[in-house]
Amino acid sequence: MKCIIDLNYVHTVVKERRRDIHKGDCGRILIVAGSKGMAGAAVLSSRGALKSGAGLVTVSLPEELFPIIQVAQPEAMCMPRTLSEISGMDINRFDSVAIGPGIREAEENENIIKFLFENYSGTLIVDADGLNTVANKKLLPQMRKAKPSVIVTPHMGEAARLLGMTLSEIHKYSREEIAQLVTEVTGSVVVLKGAGTLVASGNGSTYINNTGNPGMATGGSGDVLTGVIASLAAQGLSPEDSAKAGVFIHGMAGDITADNLSEYGMIASDIAGCIPLVFKEILK
Repeated sequence: MKCIIDLNYVHTVVKERRRDIHKGDCGRILIVAGSKGMAGAAVLSSRGALKSGAGLVTVSLPEELFPIIQVAQPEAMCMPRTLSEISGMDINRFDSVAIGPGIREAEENENIIKFLFENYSGTLIVDADGLNTVANKKLLPQMRKAKPSVIVTPHMGEAARLLGMTLSEIHKYSREEIAQLVTEVTGSVVVLKGAGTLVASGNGSTYINNTGNPGMATGGSGDVLTGVIASLAAQGLSPEDSAKAGVFIHGMAGDITADNLSEYGMIASDIAGCIPLVFKEILK
C-alpha cells in the first residue's frame, strides 16, 4: 500500500509548543558528522536539527574542526569523535543520535556504530558514510538486532550497497520494492531519497512525499534532512513519524527556497534557512 505524505498528515504530528517549555524539553541530539575536508556536513546537519526546533545539539567530530562548527553554527556544542569519549558518557542522555554525514569510513567510526547498536536505546539515524560502513564492514546483522530504533536514509547508490547489488541490478526493481527490501535487510524505518522520497517500515506500507523539487539535488541537502529527522525524533515523534514528517518539512523548505531563489541557484544552507517558514505554515 502506498500513501501520500501531505500537510494534513504533518498537522497531526507537529503541534504548538507549551508556553512553559524549556530547551531540555525540546530534544537533546548527538550528531556524529564531519571530517577533514567535509566539516560542512556537520554544519548542515546540526543546522537542520536546530532550525527544526531541537533544544540542544552536540556535534561529535575531530577536535581540529571545532572552530569551524563554533563559528559556522555557534548554537551547537562540540565533543571529540573517539570511541572512548562516546562510550565514556551516558549516551542515553540524548533523545536521538545521528551518525554518518561526512564522517568517511574509518575503523573508529565502525566501532562507534557498533557501540551505538549495542548500547543506545533512543532513535538512531544512520546516513551517508554510516550506511557505507554498515554495508562494507558487514554490520547488517548487528543493525537488525540493534537496541535503538533505527532510521536509515539511503540514496539509490547506498541502497544498492546495503542490498549487495550493483546499480544496474537495483534498477530492475521499482523504488517501492527497493524501499521494502532495504527495510527487510536492515530492520529499520527507511527513507529512500530521490525524486518522490519514500518512507517504508516493517508493516508493508510505503509512503511517498509530495514536496520537493530538482533544485534540492545539491551537495549537503541530505545532511540537512538528517538533522531534521533527528530533531523531530528528539522532540518525541516516533521513528516512522519522524521520517515521514521530516521528508515533508525538508521538501517544503526546498520548495520555498526554489520559489525565492530558483531551482538553479539554491544550495543546502538555503534549504535549512527556510525550515522555520515551513513550521510557520504547519502551525497556522
